[in-house]
Amino acid sequence: MKNKLIIGRYLPNNSVIHHLDPRAKVLFVFMFIILIFFAHSFATFGWIILLILVFMFLAKIKFWFLIKGLTPIFIFTLFTFAMHIFFTHGGTRLVDYGIIKIDSAGILEGIFISLRLITIVMVATIMTLSTSPIDLTDAFEKLLTPLKWFKIPVHQLSMIMSIALRFIPTLMDELDKIILAQKSRGSELSSGGLMTRIKAFIPLMIPLFISAFQRAEELAIAMEVRGYDANVKRTSYRKLQWRMADTMCLISFIPIAVVLFVLKYIGV
Repeated sequence: MKNKLIIGRYLPNNSVIHHLDPRAKVLFVFMFIILIFFAHSFATFGWIILLILVFMFLAKIKFWFLIKGLTPIFIFTLFTFAMHIFFTHGGTRLVDYGIIKIDSAGILEGIFISLRLITIVMVATIMTLSTSPIDLTDAFEKLLTPLKWFKIPVHQLSMIMSIALRFIPTLMDELDKIILAQKSRGSELSSGGLMTRIKAFIPLMIPLFISAFQRAEELAIAMEVRGYDANVKRTSYRKLQWRMADTMCLISFIPIAVVLFVLKYIGV
C-alpha cells in the first residue's frame, strides 16, 4: 500500500524543477490547474499531457513511477467516468437496453472529466515530488502574507497544510502495517464480492483513525514541550531567493496558455 501512493512524498533529485523557488512552483501550478479547466477537446488535453511529460522530464521523475503511484486516483477516475457514461445524455444514442442508455456525449464528457482529474493530480504530484514539505510551507506562508491584513492566521494555515502533506505517507505506512497484521490473523481483504471487501476494510479504518489521533496528540505535545507558540511573530531561518529562472518559469505560462486557447478556439 505504501508503495502505491506517492502524493505527499518528496524525491530529492538534482533537477531544474527542484532548484526553482517554491513560490514560483506554487504559482505556476495554481495557474496551470486553472488552465486545465479550459481544456475541453482532445487537442487541448494532448497539449496539457505533452507539457506534463516535459515537466516530468525536467524534474527527473520516471513516467511509470508516477503512474504506479497514482493508481488509487485512477480507480476513482474510472468511477467518475462510469457515472458520466450512464447519467450524461446527448448526441448519438449508442446503447439503449432497458434502463441502460449510453450516448456519445456521455462518453466524451466522461473522457474529458477523467483527463481533467488525472492531469490536475499529476501536475500537483510533480510539484510535491520536487518540493520539500518545509519549502512548501514557506511558500504558502509568503504567498498568503497579504491575508494577514484581514486577520487570517496565515502561519497556522501554512503549518496545517505542511503537516497534512507530511502525514499522508506516514498514514499510508501505518495502513500497510495494519493490513499485514490483519492478514496474519487470517483476514481476507482481497477476496469475495464488493460488499465483502468493503466490510473487510472497516476493521482497518478504526485502528487507522486511532493511530492518526495518537500521532496528532504526540505531535501537539512535542510542539508544546518545545515552546511552540503560533501567535508569536516568528523569523525564518531559511531565506527564499527569487532568481531569473523563477521569473522565466512564470513568463513561460503565457505562451503555454496562448497555444491552448488557439487549439480550443480553432476547434481542433
